Amino acid sequence: MNKRWTYLVVELKTGLMGGFKHDALQAELDKHGKAGWELVNLVHATPTISSPTLVFKKEQ
Repeated sequence: MNKRWTYLVVELKTGLMGGFKHDALQAELDKHGKAGWELVNLVHATPTISSPTLVFKKEQ
C-alpha cells in the first residue's frame, strides 16, 4: 500500500532582533494540528533562512 503525502511549509514571523514568540509557535502548531497536519521538521537560523520554518505533512 503506497501512501501519498501533501506537504505544507510555514515560515514564522520574527521580531526585529530575529526572535519569535513561543505563543506564535504554539498557535501555528495547534492550528495546523487541528487541520490534520503532522509536524515533521523545524528548520531554524541557517545562513539563508532567518525565520523558523515549520514543515508539515498530511496523508492525501
